[in-house]
Amino acid sequence: MKNKDKRTARLVGVLILVAYAILGTNNPDARLTGMALETISGCAVIAIAVLMFPYLRHWGETWSRAYLVLKGLEGVLMIVAGSLFLIHTPQFLEIRDKIYLVHGYIFAIPALIFYGLLYKSKLVPVWLSIWGVIAAVLLVIVNLLEVTGAIPATEVLYLPIVLNEIVLALWLMAKGFNPSTNKSDSGGQVD
Repeated sequence: MKNKDKRTARLVGVLILVAYAILGTNNPDARLTGMALETISGCAVIAIAVLMFPYLRHWGETWSRAYLVLKGLEGVLMIVAGSLFLIHTPQFLEIRDKIYLVHGYIFAIPALIFYGLLYKSKLVPVWLSIWGVIAAVLLVIVNLLEVTGAIPATEVLYLPIVLNEIVLALWLMAKGFNPSTNKSDSGGQVD
């Protein structure tokens, strides 16, 4: 694996952890801090997609572009939601909550695309990709059940995807991309 690929993999791993850690430190009473943290997290989400696009596009150009656009939208929503912290009125905080509700649904679809492309590309171990696909499918189902009112919103059902992404981040930081995978070898898989 080239040094650039190792650096990219490590950076993606760090950005995944940064995005999760920052969202985990959310303090609804801290206007400037809340805005800054959510903005950083949104930028990290966008950066992950931009960094991964060259590696994933060879395994499905259309799906990779969809992933890039949806993750970009997710990141922008996070930045907008963060800016609402600065205004900090009950109405704007309610809008922020609704943005994060939409964000949850948008997060699930690109996660499914991402792990599907990771599976095809073999950039990470197959077990990690399969875990991600299963967790993303579960997230889609949970989101559908929540929106239809079949189950109440419960954050514990997000645990499989969160744990998967943390393991993915640690894997990328420690091991990088699979060295036997050549990012320029499309294997005829471009759609």
